[in-house]
Amino acid sequence: METLSGHFLISTPQMPDPRFQEQVIYLCAHNDEGAMGLVINNPNPDISLNDILTGGNMPVPEGELPQVYMGGPVDLESGFILYSSDYNSTNSLEVTSEIYLSRDTKLLMDISRGKGPENYLFMLGYAGWGPEQLEYELLDNSWLAVPGDFDILFNTPDEFKWKLAAHSFGVDITMFGDVIGNA
Repeated sequence: METLSGHFLISTPQMPDPRFQEQVIYLCAHNDEGAMGLVINNPNPDISLNDILTGGNMPVPEGELPQVYMGGPVDLESGFILYSSDYNSTNSLEVTSEIYLSRDTKLLMDISRGKGPENYLFMLGYAGWGPEQLEYELLDNSWLAVPGDFDILFNTPDEFKWKLAAHSFGVDITMFGDVIGNA
């Protein structure tokens, strides 16, 4: 089985689940047991990183903090940090040589002290699939899988990630699945 870890899943206009419409998921794990990923363009307006840090009795660094994202509908109380490889941690999953995933509170503490990674996204919850479930969703055109892109992940405004992730692979996602021709 070829892994899609490190790829974007871009919801297509045919996506039947309204929770994932115009969403981009960064796949962190994909194997025979299923898949796990994080929605990277769905900020949570109800909670801030300041709330998370103060709730954990951690210092709040000066300056603007990044958004907290709804990483997916599963396990909404769990925090996940997707971050760049400039930070070293022993308690993380290497998704690619540039991008890691962690749930380690030491990483969150380092972020609160201004000693964390240069690039990171903090998510609550995740998206998960059982064995072969994602493959079926790919076959019914609910998702388009394209290689992940560091710049889109960390440096692109959320409102542009959906179209830009597809466009970077040469696809106009708004037209995906439309059939034009003669019978």
